[in-house]
Amino acid sequence: MQAPDHIQPPQDTVPQSLHRLGELARNLWWSWNQPARQLFESIDPTLWFLTHHNPVQLLSGVKPERFATLAGDPNFARQYSAVLRAFDEYLSSKNTWAATEFPALQNSPIAYFSAEFGLHISIPIYSGGLGILAGDHCKEASDLGIPLVGIGFMYPQGYFKQRINPEGWQEATYVPFNRYDSPIHQAMTSTGIPCSIKVEIGHRQVTVLVWQVRAGRMSLYLIDTDVPENTPEDRALSARLYGGDQEIRLCQEFLLGIGGVRILRALGIDPAVWHCNEGHSAFLTLERIREFVTTGHSHAEASDLVRQSTVFTTHTPVPAGHDIFPFHLMDRYFSNYWGQLGLSREEFLRLGETPESAGHGFNMTALAMRLSAHVNGVSREHGRVSRQMWQHLWPGLAQDLVPIRSLTNGIHAPTWISPEANSLYAKYLSPDWAERVDDPIIWQRVTDLPDDALWAVRQTTRRKLMRFIRERARDGWIRGHLQPMQAIARGTLLDPEALTIGFARRFATYKRATLLFRDLDRLKQLLHNRWRPVQIVFAGKAHPADEPGRYFIHEVLSFCNDHKLGGHVAFLEDYDMHMAKYLVQGVDIWLNTPRAPLEASGTSGQKAALNGVINLSVLDGWWHEGYNGANGWGIQPLPEGTDTQAQDAHDAEQLFRLLEQEVVPLFYQRDLDGIPRGWLQIVKESIKTVAPRFCTKRMVKEYMRQLYAPATARTPNKW
Repeated sequence: MQAPDHIQPPQDTVPQSLHRLGELARNLWWSWNQPARQLFESIDPTLWFLTHHNPVQLLSGVKPERFATLAGDPNFARQYSAVLRAFDEYLSSKNTWAATEFPALQNSPIAYFSAEFGLHISIPIYSGGLGILAGDHCKEASDLGIPLVGIGFMYPQGYFKQRINPEGWQEATYVPFNRYDSPIHQAMTSTGIPCSIKVEIGHRQVTVLVWQVRAGRMSLYLIDTDVPENTPEDRALSARLYGGDQEIRLCQEFLLGIGGVRILRALGIDPAVWHCNEGHSAFLTLERIREFVTTGHSHAEASDLVRQSTVFTTHTPVPAGHDIFPFHLMDRYFSNYWGQLGLSREEFLRLGETPESAGHGFNMTALAMRLSAHVNGVSREHGRVSRQMWQHLWPGLAQDLVPIRSLTNGIHAPTWISPEANSLYAKYLSPDWAERVDDPIIWQRVTDLPDDALWAVRQTTRRKLMRFIRERARDGWIRGHLQPMQAIARGTLLDPEALTIGFARRFATYKRATLLFRDLDRLKQLLHNRWRPVQIVFAGKAHPADEPGRYFIHEVLSFCNDHKLGGHVAFLEDYDMHMAKYLVQGVDIWLNTPRAPLEASGTSGQKAALNGVINLSVLDGWWHEGYNGANGWGIQPLPEGTDTQAQDAHDAEQLFRLLEQEVVPLFYQRDLDGIPRGWLQIVKESIKTVAPRFCTKRMVKEYMRQLYAPATARTPNKW
C-alpha cells in the first residue's frame, strides 16, 4: 500500500558526500543533541529559524549551491563527521543502563500506548502535558536503552491551530501537515512490505496504514485511516486529536487499543509489558484477552495473564476527565466482540462499571484498573487522590492499601535545556551532566556557579524570549493576521529587562489563569512601578468544546488590550512545543495556580527550574513534594472541601502578598555589579533540588524497576 497520493516527497538535493544528513534528520535523536542541532543550524541559520528547527524541511529548502559550498568546507566536514560518529555510537552502544541493570529483559519489548506524543513541533500529534510527557518518556527510554516501542495516531490534521479573532475569542482551525516535511516514513513488515491491517469496528471494516517515527533507539508506530480503501467517514477517524463526538472518540480508542495490538502482531513485535498511558488505550486489554481465549484459555485465566503484564498510568484527578461511553455505543461496536472474550453482555459491561456510571456508562479508567496489576499516579499527591477516587474498585481495602502507587513525572533534560544553560552546566558541573542528570552529587556543584555567569545566562534567555515574541508579532502583522492593537497585546511592548512572569498551560478553568486579575488595583501597582516593573506573559489553548476555557482566554485578552495594563500583559497565540522552550527558558517566574488538589503533576515548572526559572505555585501536583521552602515560593491551599470562592480569594491574597513582599523586591535587589545575589541563591537552590529529582532519567528508571520488571515476571512465552 502506498502513501496517500495528495502528498508528494521533496526532491533530494543533498550531495553524496553529505548524504547522511537525510538519515540524521529523520531520526529525532538530533532534537536533543546540541551538536547535531548546531550542525543543521550552520547549514542555513535563517532557514533553520523559519522552519522552526525542522531539519527535514530545512534540507528540502537549501539551494544546491549552498550544499556544494558546505561539501567543500573542511570545518563543516569535521562538524558533520563528529555528529555522525556520536550518532552511530549512540545507536550501536551495548553498554546502556538497561543492558547493564536488566540484561535478561533486553529482548522483552515494552509497548507504550498513548493517544498523543509530543516529540517535536514537526510532528504535531500532541495537545499538551500528556503528550509531552509521553514524548519525554520515549526519549529517555531510548537514552537508557530500554526496548520500548510506542503506539499512537498519525492525526494528519494534528491538534488545532489557535487563532485569536479581533474580538479576542479563540478560533480553532485545522491545517493538514505534510508528512514529507516531518521525520516520518512508512512502517515496513519483516517481509519488506508496507505495514497495514484491517480492523472490524462494529459491522464495518477499516483499513489502517502504519507510519513509523524513529527517536534514537526507539520506534513509534502511528495509526492512519486516511487511505482510499476507507469511506470518507472512516478516513476521518484518525484526522484530528480529540476531535469529533463521543462516537468518533470511541472508534478512535477502539483503533488505538485493539488496532494497536494487531499492528504490533503484524510487525512481528511480541511485547512482554503493555503500558497504557491514560485510559484512551484501555481496549488493548480486551484484545489481549481475546487472543488468549482463542488459544484455549478461560476468560479468568486470560484476564489474569493480561493483568500481570499490564501497566496503567492515570493522569486525571478530575472525575469528569475520564472517558465514559454510553451503553448504546458499546452495544453498537462490541456486540460481536464480547462473546469472543467468553463474556455475556452484562459481564462485559461490568468491566467498565463504577458507582457513578453504573447502569448507563462504560468507564475506560475502571476497565484499565481492573485489568492492570501495576497502576500508578503521576505525583505523590496525585497517588493519594487516586487511591481515594478509586478505592471502590478494591472493596474492603483501606485507602492507604489501595494498590495505586506514585511515580512522579519528570522531564527529558536534554530536550528542554537552553543552549546557554547547557554550556554553563557543561563548564562548571560536568561535560556529561545530561547523562548523569539524576545524580544529586553533580548538582551540589550548582552552589559554586559564578553569579555573574548564571545571571548572564538568565539575561540572555529573557532577551531571546522577547525577540521571539516581537518576531511573532511582526510576522503576524506582515501577514495581515494582526491589527496594531492586537500586536501590542501579543507582547511587542514588553521590556527585556523587567521581571517577567510566565503562565503557559491548557486553559482549563481549574487552572485559574485569571486569578491575578481578581484585584486590579494591586495588579496595576505591581505592573506600573517605574523602578520595579513587572510583566506577565500568557499562552495556552482551551479545548474547542470548552466554553468556560475559551471565556478565560477572552478575559485575559481583554486585559492585554486594556491601556491601563497593556504593554505589561501579553497573550501569545498558538502555544506549542517550540514556543514552550522559549518560555520555560526565558521568563523569571513560572506561575501555576491550580485549584488544589486538581493538578495531577504538571511538568512545565520542572522545565523552567532546569533553566534557572523560579517556581511560584500552589502546593499541588509535583510542586507539593518539590518545594522545600528555599527553592521558590509555595501557596498553601485551604483544606479540601473549602468553598471555591473562599479558596480563590485565599490563594489570590497569598499570591499578591508573595509578589509584593518577596518576589519583586528580591529580583530588583542588586549589588554594585547589578547582580541580584539573593535572587540567584533561590535560582541555585531550585536547580540543585529540582533537576535530579524531577527528570525522566529518574522517572523511567523507576518505571523499569517498580513496574516494567515486575510485569515481566509472569509474562507467558506466547499468547
